[in-house]
Amino acid sequence: MKKHLLAVLVVLRLAYPLAAQQRYELNAGWLAHPIAKVQADGPHLSRPSYPLSGWLPAVVPGTVLTTQLANNQVPDPFFGMNNNRIPDIFHTGPGYYTYWFVKDFQEAPAAGTDQVWLHLRGVNYSCEVFLNGQQLNQQTHRGMFLRQTYNITPYLAPDGRNRLAVIVYPPDPVGNPNGGQGGDGTIARNVAHQYVAGWDWIQPIRDRNTGIWDKVMIEKTKQVNLKNPHVITRVPGVRRPTGPQHPAYLDVTAELENPTGRKVSGVLQYTIAGQTVRQKVTLPARATQLVALPRLTLPNPQLWWPNGYGAQHLYPSKLQFLVGKTVSDAEDVTVGVREIRPEWNAKTQSMQVLLNGQKIFMKGGNWIISDAMLRFTAARYDAEIRFHRDMNLNLIRVWGGALVERPEFYQACDKYGLLVLQDFWMSGDANGRWVDPLKLDDQWTRRQYPADHRLFLASAADQVKMVRNHASLGMWCGGNEITPPRDILTALEDSILPTLDGTRWFIPYSNSDSMSTNTLGGGGDGPYTIQPLSRFWAQRTYPFNSEVGSVGVGDYESLERFLPAANLVPPQYVGGPGKPAEQVDSVWNYHKYIGYEQHLLPYGAPRDARDFGLKAQLVNYDQYRALMEGFSAHMWEWYTGSIIWKTQNPWTALRGQMYDYYLDPNACLYGLRTGSEPLHVMYNPVDSVVMMTNNGFDVKRDMMLVVDAYDMAGKKTSITQVLVEINPSMSKKYLPVSAAVRQLAKEKGLFLSLQLLDLNKQPISQNLYWLPDARGEHSGLKAMPKTALHAAARHVGKNQIEVTLTNPAGGPVAFFNRLALINPTTQKRILPVFYSDNYVSVLPGERKTVVLDYPPTTAGPAPVVAVEGWNVGKHLVPVLAN
Repeated sequence: MKKHLLAVLVVLRLAYPLAAQQRYELNAGWLAHPIAKVQADGPHLSRPSYPLSGWLPAVVPGTVLTTQLANNQVPDPFFGMNNNRIPDIFHTGPGYYTYWFVKDFQEAPAAGTDQVWLHLRGVNYSCEVFLNGQQLNQQTHRGMFLRQTYNITPYLAPDGRNRLAVIVYPPDPVGNPNGGQGGDGTIARNVAHQYVAGWDWIQPIRDRNTGIWDKVMIEKTKQVNLKNPHVITRVPGVRRPTGPQHPAYLDVTAELENPTGRKVSGVLQYTIAGQTVRQKVTLPARATQLVALPRLTLPNPQLWWPNGYGAQHLYPSKLQFLVGKTVSDAEDVTVGVREIRPEWNAKTQSMQVLLNGQKIFMKGGNWIISDAMLRFTAARYDAEIRFHRDMNLNLIRVWGGALVERPEFYQACDKYGLLVLQDFWMSGDANGRWVDPLKLDDQWTRRQYPADHRLFLASAADQVKMVRNHASLGMWCGGNEITPPRDILTALEDSILPTLDGTRWFIPYSNSDSMSTNTLGGGGDGPYTIQPLSRFWAQRTYPFNSEVGSVGVGDYESLERFLPAANLVPPQYVGGPGKPAEQVDSVWNYHKYIGYEQHLLPYGAPRDARDFGLKAQLVNYDQYRALMEGFSAHMWEWYTGSIIWKTQNPWTALRGQMYDYYLDPNACLYGLRTGSEPLHVMYNPVDSVVMMTNNGFDVKRDMMLVVDAYDMAGKKTSITQVLVEINPSMSKKYLPVSAAVRQLAKEKGLFLSLQLLDLNKQPISQNLYWLPDARGEHSGLKAMPKTALHAAARHVGKNQIEVTLTNPAGGPVAFFNRLALINPTTQKRILPVFYSDNYVSVLPGERKTVVLDYPPTTAGPAPVVAVEGWNVGKHLVPVLAN
């Protein structure tokens, strides 16, 4: 069979030469200049002979502000109060941030019927494009998201020396950043992101991200351009992640553009996993045609599953258009074979998600954008999505005040198994859901935003085409907390999405009753602030809550990256019973601090910023563990899912984040990771019952549930152990431990250890709670004796370190140890690093291992591992060779 397949591939290679298509990005060597300092017009500027002395090196992809920052014209707006030192476009007028961007590049004239294309994947907001003295767009292009493609074949210079010049105008209007959500709301008249006028988690972006913010590409083809491929995977029936599979079916289409003056005949073909389908096509002159291929049957497919449910298999595949034996153009498409559909849960009164026929309990995080100034890289996307995988989440919602995320984001979600709920560009705040005195226009007027509905719909159709082939894209949503205007909603629901996608669930808006029935009143989402842990378990909220969250301040090492030393002053609790209040430094407030209120006090009032950071991590861990445990405890009974508000920050905000802007994780991530385990043992603080949740598709049997208590000196009390089992996709109560916990915790609190062990006594799930004393204080932790935790580190693979933590018997628990990979010269953390666990506690006589993956470094000293815990002094551990 292998010999036969090899022979077929050899024949195909001989018959069809390698694709003629070539692509490269124009991402270096750009120059920029403000319009006020440029006397020439586009036809003159875009001639290679026009001098550009005094122009600034420009950041493309980027914005005016990123170019100014790169040239040291403005301070870092993410540090301290620096953002206030940068002029805001509302006050300067749009001309201040209207810039020319120019790029010289080499490209020889096309031969014969070959074609050369220019692609701009995103310009904010309006632009005129010139090449070698010719304007490519006869009318000013508008819209932040709408992609642009120009056939530049006729305009290439005979000597191959070309100049591209683009004048970029800011959004209009730019919005007044008056402190409202989206400022005065008028930013939403544009088809663009809204947060740039300010929100409750970010200060305004001063240039509103004006610039060529996404990729600029040159593409070379033969006479026919193959574009907008669409691969739909059909996976009928109820599937399992392993074992033989019934066939899957693929429906494939593509657009073929013939820009030449003659008709062209050829063959469109698609190949995946050794299977090929073909269709003969004749294209009229100067025409674009949508072509459908015969359905492809994929035998015994390897399926794509969300994180925690199975592997994320991805097939490479290729579409080609051949004229004779010559490849005119080709597109590579990575395919995850899966099928997603919604199903109404009558008990919870909310929608539930089925993937490959199986129910998936949705555990999600709200995502704003990777970088508020649009400094996107594939590496940063990969790191951020990997963190979400490490949180044991399976869903990311892309919030509607930002953008349809980039293909590189979706590639990372495909890789790590994160389904995506993608909003379109609407928000209840800016688009008129609520009365808001900070808004310029009334609700009736804002309800009709944006000003250009046709542009919105054209942009939506274009962005659907851009990302629809990604397995991770699971749902579309009309907007954040509000539907689009009726004509836009109707077009999305009845025309654009059925025609251009046709496979995904469309939600009218993020807290729609069609997603999650609101019988409680209020907005249909939240709460957003710190909660008593019992509330997550006992108080029923919305059945598929699209926004529910808590605090998220990092530790001292995170804080000092963006807060001046003089402002590293911790908040002080000054409230009283029923009236929580804090005295907060002005820079903390500027960075949108959300309060811990009285919740740090049981550990002792923070002495300084470092102590505040440490105690905040204890609360962070508990908050997000309890949040996901509480939702999981009522799986399919109260809830079909929840989405945390929020899991990341595109700016240096002091709220709602599992890791900071610099990609340094905090304890939120690891508490959430623990609470979101696919098979998880947990303790309900309301009724003191030990429970288990099983998210998987299999019965789990022959597990020993072990419940132990440890006092502050490390003395162990065995409470019980029992052999247990649990059915698929459920949560189950096992036994109450209230009497034992109440008695043992009364004086100083206790550590409650829950373990699930297999028949070889190896841990399946471990969960350690630190419970307060009878007064609600952590009096035992405050006076906890030190322990001599031993740490050893060794390389176990390329850029991978294994750390072994050993706590000697006879002493206390080695509590809440933060591991970090350190540059020994600078004593600063290396970022990003991915830890298999962190904020690790080690019981007396126990050994734990943590694996660290870190980015490759080409210079600098060998890293060391820092270990520091609540009752473990900081020490540096050298990393030994394997």
